[in-house]
Amino acid sequence: MGLGGIGFQELLVIFLLVLLLFGAKRLPEVGKAMGKGIREFKKATKEISAEVDLDEFEKKPGGGSPGGSDAGKTEKSADTETSSTKKSE
Repeated sequence: MGLGGIGFQELLVIFLLVLLLFGAKRLPEVGKAMGKGIREFKKATKEISAEVDLDEFEKKPGGGSPGGSDAGKTEKSADTETSSTKKSE
């Protein structure tokens, strides 16, 4: 059994239909375009998921870091200053 109930014979028929529809010369172009579309879809899905997770995290009581939202900003700026100091030395 193949993908979700699709067997080898069904996949072969689908491949032959695509080959007849687009031709052998355009088949790589179609595959490349489909791959690019799938990558962009996954990227957009991850971005939306990250935004939803961030929104849910900020809505929780306490709002994130134990010291409040300013504490996280201070630590981040301190890390940035430390790394820039190391580069100049």
